[in-house]
Amino acid sequence: MAAKTSQLRVQSFDVPDEAVPVAAVARLDIIRLGEVTANRVTFLPGFRLADHIRSITGTDLCPMRHTGYAVSGRAGLRMADGTERELGAGDAFDIPPDHDMWTIGDEPYVAVSFEQPETQ
Repeated sequence: MAAKTSQLRVQSFDVPDEAVPVAAVARLDIIRLGEVTANRVTFLPGFRLADHIRSITGTDLCPMRHTGYAVSGRAGLRMADGTERELGAGDAFDIPPDHDMWTIGDEPYVAVSFEQPETQ
């Protein structure tokens, strides 16, 4: 049996593959690591997903799943079914699709999440 080889990939969010500003109150930094994508999101005070994503997705709720880690700040989260949570620095999360999110307080909320292709 042949040994499977892997490629080490390291990249800094200081030099992302793509940086996407969202309505001057949020930023998404994207790094592509082969099949895995790493995302760093920064929500400034005053950011609310429902207010700022509508023009991008056509809906008030985020249609994506996010699995990751909150680096700093605090954010509120509400699911379509009304379930609410608060996220803060040090929290790991797995957020299903159909959620709203907003910054709590005067400090930016920063989180890193990872995506990979769905397996059949």
